[in-house]
Amino acid sequence: MYAVIKTGGKQYRVVSGEKLKIEQIPAEVGAEISLDQILMLGEGEAVQIGTPLVTGATVRATVLSQGRHDKIRIFKMRRRKHSQKHQGHRQNYTEIRVDTISGGATPDPAA
Repeated sequence: MYAVIKTGGKQYRVVSGEKLKIEQIPAEVGAEISLDQILMLGEGEAVQIGTPLVTGATVRATVLSQGRHDKIRIFKMRRRKHSQKHQGHRQNYTEIRVDTISGGATPDPAA
């Protein structure tokens, strides 16, 4: 079974046991969190699409760590003016492990 979740303004396709880095959320390391913005559930040919969310569906996950991504470097230069701008950015993230995916009503493949 897989699900498409929405968190931090991004969408992720997740399966049970998967580790992924999402936008930072305020949770302690080792805490169990519940993600309830589920856009789609699927199992084989049976797919349940929400309008816009699947009602009654949740994804339970465990917070593994909090951290920061590698630095990205921004360099802007105006040609012939010798004007340069250097900038860097490190985005915060939360690494989670998806434990269980529990869905709403079971999708009807004949529908």
